[in-house]
Amino acid sequence: MKLNLKEVFQPKLFGMFGKGRYDSKKFTSDLIAGIIVGIIALPLAIAFGIASGVTPQQGLITAIVAGFLISFFGGSNFLIGGPTGAFIVIVAGIVSQYGMHGLIIATIMAGVFLVVMGVCRMGVIFKFIPYPIVVGFTSGIALTIFSTQMKDFFGLPLDLQVPAGFIPQWGCYFQNIGSIDWVEFAMSMACLIICFSWSKVTKKIPGSLIALIVGTVVSVLLNKFAGVDLATIGSKFPELANGLPMPKPVAPEFDFETIKGLVSPAFTIAILCAIESLLAAMVADGATGKQHHANTELIGQGIANIITPLFGGIPATGALARTMASINNGGKTPLTGIIHAVVLLLIYLFLMPYAVYIPLSCLAAILVQVAYNMSEWKTFKYLLRGDKSDVSVLLITFFLTVIVDLTVAIEVGVLLAIVLFVRRVMETSEINVLQEHSVAATEDPEKAAMEDTDRLDIPDGVEVYEINGPFFFGLASRFEELEKMKSKGAKVRIIRMRKVPFIDSTGVNNLRNLCERTRKRGVTVILSGVTEKVQASLHKFGVDKEIGVENIFPHIIPALEKATSLVKK
Repeated sequence: MKLNLKEVFQPKLFGMFGKGRYDSKKFTSDLIAGIIVGIIALPLAIAFGIASGVTPQQGLITAIVAGFLISFFGGSNFLIGGPTGAFIVIVAGIVSQYGMHGLIIATIMAGVFLVVMGVCRMGVIFKFIPYPIVVGFTSGIALTIFSTQMKDFFGLPLDLQVPAGFIPQWGCYFQNIGSIDWVEFAMSMACLIICFSWSKVTKKIPGSLIALIVGTVVSVLLNKFAGVDLATIGSKFPELANGLPMPKPVAPEFDFETIKGLVSPAFTIAILCAIESLLAAMVADGATGKQHHANTELIGQGIANIITPLFGGIPATGALARTMASINNGGKTPLTGIIHAVVLLLIYLFLMPYAVYIPLSCLAAILVQVAYNMSEWKTFKYLLRGDKSDVSVLLITFFLTVIVDLTVAIEVGVLLAIVLFVRRVMETSEINVLQEHSVAATEDPEKAAMEDTDRLDIPDGVEVYEINGPFFFGLASRFEELEKMKSKGAKVRIIRMRKVPFIDSTGVNNLRNLCERTRKRGVTVILSGVTEKVQASLHKFGVDKEIGVENIFPHIIPALEKATSLVKK
């Protein structure tokens, strides 16, 4: 199949400047929304950077560079990109094991995976990932983020080395419960209350930004008038006291061993990015009535994740909260995301020296709110009412994310999604032995679904098997059951395939084996209701010649006539 890049890569920004499509009114809406979203993104970018095991400026650089590129190349009118809470766990793990150099390589690899997914038109596939899997690892990530923030939330010593695993982390917290700094804890609680309650005052300005400002001011005043030193960004990153350096392009050094070790984490980043961005784009579509282009979005996300780490950034994707904030504040086009990136760049250039005064306890409170919003606990509770298979998938994905590893959870989750898909399709496919002495005359699947009034007699010595649904590898075991049901004395076996939309290579092989076993018993196989698509698959593998082209019919009537002539011989 010839690749047509225009079919898979259609950035929304490129098509919005046609005659009459964009005017000053839309620009004003985009400008206001972009400024507001840029301010909203500021505390989150800083918090996500620190929580991921990198510096606050790297989180901000990610929001600037990736935010610009995702809006510039993306397939959604509304998606706002940047660092998100979903990446905290996986990024922290890569940095601790491979360092920043490894993170750069893993992010670039993830970007390449995303571009390939988009070019291969895989955007639609992510819509079919079972909801329990998405909720399972999203809730698991939320709990993991919550756990990682408890050190700063309770003001435990900065030099305390907290283990990586969920259970060891809480063991460490309980062992050091006597080291809680109650002033830090009070700051965390105050900021958390502001985060959750500020929406009652106004929804235009996020509570996280107010908490950041209030927390910073209080921290400075406590230090100046009471001599109380709270742990701040400056105390954790003293090198920032001289100001933030301008980001410079970094040329990563690739080596085979590192790449081989990072394939799995990079794949996890790519899957997370695809799921989160396309989910956010679908929610935005539902809120606006517009449509996003999934494959373009994957390519845009890939480009952003290839370029951003070259400036020292971390993985990025579409952020649902910032996207909805853009829509609610009047954002109309991808220009909103570009303006939000410009606003963050201006803040980076002129205001970030003051970031050293931000308390870590305040950032911990902001991330606790992020974890709560990500947890989807109401949805989690609701899904526990489902059938056993969905509940099992939900709990397996959740506990693997929390207790084992996010990479393992994603891999197992994708595998479970495939297994569930095969199972669902198998439930719609079946093979029946018709026990009646007559058969429906129609080959139209739609008419066949209704009560048949026109029926044809099945002559003695002829047995009819009917396959309903796709004939693929998931149906392989059914043939053994079918063989056990075979009748004695039959001279002709008609396999009716009027309801088979396609047949894969495993199905073709099983059909060939069935026909071979049947011929060894002296029984002739006739196929009826074979569609052109199925006929083409049989011809490709040469099965039509093995069965005999003269024994393959598009309709049941000539198939029965041929069977009648054979049993009379």
